[in-house]
Amino acid sequence: MPSDVVKRAAANGVDLLALTDHDDVSGLLQARAEAERQGVRFVDGVEISVTWEDNTLHIVGLGIDPGNSTLNLGLVKVRSSRVRRAIRMSESLENAGIHGSFSGAMAYVHNPNIVSRTHFARFLVEAHHAADVRSVYQRYLVKGKPGYVPHQWASLSDALAWIRASGGVAVIAHPGRYGLAPADMKRLLAEFKDRGGGGIEVVTGGHSTEQYHEFATLAREFGLLASRGSDFHGEGESRVDLGALPSHYEQLKSVWHEW
Repeated sequence: MPSDVVKRAAANGVDLLALTDHDDVSGLLQARAEAERQGVRFVDGVEISVTWEDNTLHIVGLGIDPGNSTLNLGLVKVRSSRVRRAIRMSESLENAGIHGSFSGAMAYVHNPNIVSRTHFARFLVEAHHAADVRSVYQRYLVKGKPGYVPHQWASLSDALAWIRASGGVAVIAHPGRYGLAPADMKRLLAEFKDRGGGGIEVVTGGHSTEQYHEFATLAREFGLLASRGSDFHGEGESRVDLGALPSHYEQLKSVWHEW
């Protein structure tokens, strides 16, 4: 629950927190109320699934207005495609001999419209097809493995337009996770900046120390603000706990500088 995430963050000493659910803002009201009770400064956020040149990216919007109609209409479109993808994922797993994955994944979902690979991963662990959620992605749900389904998410230009319309700052989430060649990463960042993108996650749970340096350098080159995000999805499912990341690398200007 969103309130549980805020309580965990507060217990870990976090004093500024953004909640960025995938393609959904329904948890922000509960999270903000709990943040006020805990004395944690709270930033409304969202994480939008994007397709860019056959690559799936995640674009975070920070400081958004969760009631903005343009943003919400866009998110409805993205969410409506999630269930269709989930059905196709379950069919792929069924063909690999894994039965009941759709209902199994849905058992972990509070809102069926935001079903994701994470929910399938939890089912696969529960059904003893993998030892833990992280090892799921070595055997399932990724390109070339059972359960993987190519999908067309929002376009980069649309996602950035929705975030701008809601008054937010767009940030490329965990860029080191996409496996882009250096030249492709620079093309992405150039397009992102030209279309109104504002920041890049330099320090995040999936980055190595070398990648902190790599993306700090790119942040300076493209004039992007630096962001820091744990990418925390739940206890035992994430590499880094809330509040456990180091500070920004190499004195970059933070995306929350004016907040």
